[in-house]
Amino acid sequence: MSGRGSTGRAGAAGASATVAEDDSDQRLGETIRMMRQRAGLSIQEVAKTTGLSTGMISQVERALATPSVRTLRLLSIALGVPISYFFEDHEPVSPARYIVRKNDRRLLRLTASGVVKEALTPAEKGEIEFYELTLNPGGSSGTDFVRHSGEKAGYVLAGRLRLWLDHEAHVLEPGDSFRFPSTVPHMFDNPTQQVARVIWVTTLG
Repeated sequence: MSGRGSTGRAGAAGASATVAEDDSDQRLGETIRMMRQRAGLSIQEVAKTTGLSTGMISQVERALATPSVRTLRLLSIALGVPISYFFEDHEPVSPARYIVRKNDRRLLRLTASGVVKEALTPAEKGEIEFYELTLNPGGSSGTDFVRHSGEKAGYVLAGRLRLWLDHEAHVLEPGDSFRFPSTVPHMFDNPTQQVARVIWVTTLG
């Protein structure tokens, strides 16, 4: 009887370990996919950088394969994050009313528009909204000009941003910045084949 009980406990422990491993693989795959999308990279682009197959990367993201340390290292280099990122849960240690940590940013993916918005301001509503925008090649704010109250300003971190102000196009490069009344008809896009990253500020009028 003792032997049977021991076997049952061992089996339960093994099942628990398997579930824990599955959960870990699921979290890891979701983290890798989120970081890749946040970087504006396709699986094919990551595969080209790392030398890994697209099938392997896809399986890792879907938790169908467990990556090796080497694979994680290659992925960390391609995604521009430390390898320790993949081992850590990024829950805020303590809620901060006025501070946003890099790994706690709220993320909005506008897939159809090719734009990813990361909120740099806390969730509590204020007079200023502060974002980091990632524009995939061809990404845009839409096909129509918009206008509203307030002001907008920004700074180009990487790539090129084409900013349309009152139907006039301005191509901005890294280090260029802007500010304009939001009442001016405006839109923006990324007309290049490179990912663009822009700090974007909006005041609520």
